[in-house]
Amino acid sequence: MEEKKSDNKNKIPEKMARLAWPKAKYGLLVAIVLFLIVNLILYKSQIFSFFK
Repeated sequence: MEEKKSDNKNKIPEKMARLAWPKAKYGLLVAIVLFLIVNLILYKSQIFSFFK
């Protein structure tokens, strides 16, 4: 029973195994880019007011 628990610890759940998971570094890069784009859209007037 102990062996079974240790084997299942690092296994991917069955429904998630069929999905293509990107590498973590790409997910972080996408998150940073989305964060910058959303902030640029929301705070465009405040950002451009610094350059005037």
